[in-house]
Amino acid sequence: MTPQADISMPSYTLNCRMSREAAALERLCQVVRIRGFRIATMAVESAGEHLDIALTLEGTRPITMLQSQLEKLHTVAEVALGQAAAVRSQMA
Repeated sequence: MTPQADISMPSYTLNCRMSREAAALERLCQVVRIRGFRIATMAVESAGEHLDIALTLEGTRPITMLQSQLEKLHTVAEVALGQAAAVRSQMA
């Protein structure tokens, strides 16, 4: 893939709260990858028995599809679509 192909890739922000459980974060990342998104940034904070995760994702597929798939994970308590990020070409 050429660098120019990445320029028009839409960027999305998802905020996720999930239980602190072994391999839970790995499952979340796997669903993101399988659904055709790339993690541009990830911030994880421990909040008691939960993890609060802020993801910036890049991909051309519908973000609502990924959101519904993440909500099906038994460790995920909440998934919220954040403010839509600008297209990468505008940030460059």
